[in-house]
Amino acid sequence: MAVYAWRGRNARGEAVQGQLDAMSEGGVADQLMSIGVAPIHIAIAVAPAEANADNWLARLNRKPLVLEDILVFSRQMYTLNKAGVPILRAFAGLQASATKPAMVELLKDIRSSLDQGRELSAAMARHIDVFGAFYISMIKVGEMTGRLTEVFLRLNEHMEFERDVRERIKQAMRYPIFVMIAMAIAVVILNIFVIPVFAKVFAGFNSELPIITRGLLAFSSWMLAWWPLLIAGVIGATVVIRGYLRTPQGRYRWDARKLKLPIVGDIVLKATLARFARSFALSSQSGVPLVQALTVVAQTVDNAFIGSRIEQMRDGIERGESISRCAAATGVFTPVVLQMISVGEETGELDSLLFEIADMYERETDYSIKGLSAAIEPILLALIGVLVLLLALGVFLPLWNLGQAAMGKGG
Repeated sequence: MAVYAWRGRNARGEAVQGQLDAMSEGGVADQLMSIGVAPIHIAIAVAPAEANADNWLARLNRKPLVLEDILVFSRQMYTLNKAGVPILRAFAGLQASATKPAMVELLKDIRSSLDQGRELSAAMARHIDVFGAFYISMIKVGEMTGRLTEVFLRLNEHMEFERDVRERIKQAMRYPIFVMIAMAIAVVILNIFVIPVFAKVFAGFNSELPIITRGLLAFSSWMLAWWPLLIAGVIGATVVIRGYLRTPQGRYRWDARKLKLPIVGDIVLKATLARFARSFALSSQSGVPLVQALTVVAQTVDNAFIGSRIEQMRDGIERGESISRCAAATGVFTPVVLQMISVGEETGELDSLLFEIADMYERETDYSIKGLSAAIEPILLALIGVLVLLLALGVFLPLWNLGQAAMGKGG
């Protein structure tokens, strides 16, 4: 495959030019015609000598692919497949119109794999860190069942829900995080610049200070004396905790603990179960066998604890047990959900009821997220009140005692 430089005119008659990868000039012409460009001149491009020298700088500044890029790609592939555009021509058009270098390279590599005779799922599997196991499994199912167009649409809807939930959680947590950061900065400034000034004033009182004041002065002195060790300890603890959470055991314990956290634990559980129900319904509706579907879904729920419970369901189904009984044994579903699964299994409408379960959990997640800020604000106000009270008592109690003593002497 070589790089060809081309010139042509678009549908409005305007002169356009660029470069494309293809096996021959005819391949370039086919790609251009697929995007509505009439080729005028096609020739092998000559790469400038300085391009390699600047290649490292371009890679350093390159923006990585994010969820929104894959979401747009899925929507575009759904539209092109629905219109009957062949896969190779579809990727050629997407590559020619892509503006993000990382996306151009991704589409280029997939096109190259398709040219070599690989299936689309196998070509995407080379970039599993971008697409994920669930996405690639669904593409493979779409190829086997001939429902690739519908699969792209379902994946687009699935990722839109994922993005919506994450954005709403970030929006709800933005204010509490900002307040906590502001409080931390205020404590540092007070201990470094304000309390040491009062310490010099209190030193001239020649009297015993209140216990709150002594505690504030001791904490300020300790912070001033040991701040390098404090910073090193925070960095070291962060590295150790993150390293532990990357281990299977650490991630499992943290994911199980997250579900029991006050206020946010219930939101995490509902969002995870909504993701499970929608992924399971999508896999089952596409014709994936139950055992294989649960294996893939367990990897996509983004929670090791829930994933282990889904694998427990899979093992039970492999032994011949019913889905409803295996779901009840996990201990993570509500009675209403278990009843819906049981009815769906009996009537053969499990896919529809799983989508309804997903919608129900999504509505509950949405409602809980809307009340998240309202639930956290009283806690933040209480923390701020306690901090202000401690500082006020620690600073003004000695002054008050001094004033009382002066008035007593004056009387």
